Amino acid sequence: MTKRKGKGLAIIFLVMMFFVQALIFTHTDAHAGERRLHKAVEESRTPYVAAILTAPQTGQVLFEQDIHKTWPPASLTKIMLMLLVMEKVKQKAISLSDPVEVSARASEMGGSQVYLKQGEVFSLEEMMKAIVIHSANDAGEAVAERIAGSAEAFVDMMNRRAKELGLKDTKYFNVHGLPPERGQPADVTSAYDVAVLARELVKYPEILKWASTRKEDFRGGKFILENTNHLIGRFPGADGLKTGSYHEAGFNLAATAERNGLRLISVTLGSPTNKIRFSEAARLLSMGFNNYEMYTVMKAGEAVAQEVSVKGGTINALHPVVGSLAQVLIGRSEATKVKSSVQLSGPVWAPLTKGAKLGELTVMLGDKSLGKFALVSNQGIERSNFVKRLWDQIF
Repeated sequence: MTKRKGKGLAIIFLVMMFFVQALIFTHTDAHAGERRLHKAVEESRTPYVAAILTAPQTGQVLFEQDIHKTWPPASLTKIMLMLLVMEKVKQKAISLSDPVEVSARASEMGGSQVYLKQGEVFSLEEMMKAIVIHSANDAGEAVAERIAGSAEAFVDMMNRRAKELGLKDTKYFNVHGLPPERGQPADVTSAYDVAVLARELVKYPEILKWASTRKEDFRGGKFILENTNHLIGRFPGADGLKTGSYHEAGFNLAATAERNGLRLISVTLGSPTNKIRFSEAARLLSMGFNNYEMYTVMKAGEAVAQEVSVKGGTINALHPVVGSLAQVLIGRSEATKVKSSVQLSGPVWAPLTKGAKLGELTVMLGDKSLGKFALVSNQGIERSNFVKRLWDQIF
C-alpha cells in the first residue's frame, strides 16, 4: 500500500468516526429532550400537590385533594400573622394608628420587602398594607416585634393560636415564611389548615380591603406596593387573600372571592409555576360559583308563623323571629328540595329579655340537615301584676 492510499483511508476512517459520534450524540440529545418533554407533561398533569375549595359561611368542603398533606407554606405563613394582628386590634390591645419602629433585624430581612431602614417609623396600618398587598418580610418582622417584643415570642403566639384553632398539620418557626437557614426546620402546614385560617381572616373587612388593592403608595409615594395576587382585578369577585413561594415550596395560593352573597376560599399548594397557581385557583373558584349558591330561607328578624305562649307577662304570646340570616349552601338545581321546620320551647315565663332563645329553625335537603338557626324574642317582656301571675300558675 502506498503512503498516499494510507493517508486516504485514514481520512475516510476519521470522517466515518465523526458521523458515528454525531449520530450517537444526536440520539442521546433526542432522548434527553424526550425526557424533558415527558417531565413537562407530567408537571402539567399535577397543577398542585394539594388543594381545597370551601364555603366559609357554612364550613362545607366542596373539593379536596390531599388536604392534610404537610407542605411548606412560604409566605402563606403571614396569614397567621395577619390574623393575630387583627385579633389584637379587635381586642383593642393595639390600634392601626399605633407607631411601629423598624429594628436592625427587621431592616435586614430578604425576599419580598419594602426596604425598611433601621429607626424608620410607620403606622401599624401602613405596615399591614405592606404585608397584605406586597408580602413584605421586613414589615412582617417589624410588626411581630411590635406586638410580642420579639419575633421568637410572636412565633410562640402563632403556634398557640394554631393549636386553639385545631390546626394539626401546622408548625411555625418564623413569622414571614422565608426558607429556613441551614440546619433550621421549615414551617409546615396543609391545604385544610390554610383554609381554616383563611376562614377566620375573611371576617375582617380591613384585610379584604387591603388584599383587594392592586397598587398602593408607600413611603409617601416613593415606593409602590404591588399586589402579588394576580387574580385581583382579573377574576370577578376576587378580593384576597395571600400568595407564597420559594423553590422547595413551589407556588402556593390562598384565594377568595365573593359573588351574589356566596364567598368561596380555594387553597392550592406546590404548583409548578406562578401562572398555574392562579389558573388553578380561578378554575376551582369558577367551579364553585357555577355549581353552588347561597339560598335564603328567612331573613334576619323575620317572624315564624308559630306562637310561643308567655306566662306571667304583659302579653300572652309572641311570634319568635330568626336571630340571624338563615342561609344555606345548595346546588343550583336544589332550591325546590329545601324544607324547613320549627321547634319551639314550651310556655316561657316573664320577664323575658329581647334576643332570648325560644326555639330553632332547622333547614333540610331530603334527609340531610343543612343548618340550624336560633329563633329568638324580638322584644323584652315585663312581668305582669300578681293576679295575672297567679292565674297563669293555676291555669
